Amino acid sequence: MSLSLKPLGDRVVVKPIEQDEMTVGGIMLPDTAKEKPQKGEILAVGPGTRNDAGERLALDVNVGDTVLYAKYAGTEIKLDGEKVLVLRESDILAIVE
Repeated sequence: MSLSLKPLGDRVVVKPIEQDEMTVGGIMLPDTAKEKPQKGEILAVGPGTRNDAGERLALDVNVGDTVLYAKYAGTEIKLDGEKVLVLRESDILAIVE
């Protein structure tokens, strides 16, 4: 995917990682039964917010990090036919290591 988005401030672009379509027991899940993904890979990060003195505060996440984010966070958009999320760094709950 050629990324043509540059997030502003403390925003990041995340590609959701879809859950498996089949359960452990071998049952196929339809799209309506799947939970909304809460795990994704960071594709782009903004420059960060500014503090009261006007200095840039760097984000704690980097491109390529796998993260957990709030269930209904961010704005979903289509980029090159794929769904991505634009969300604030504060909506990210953890980095998966």
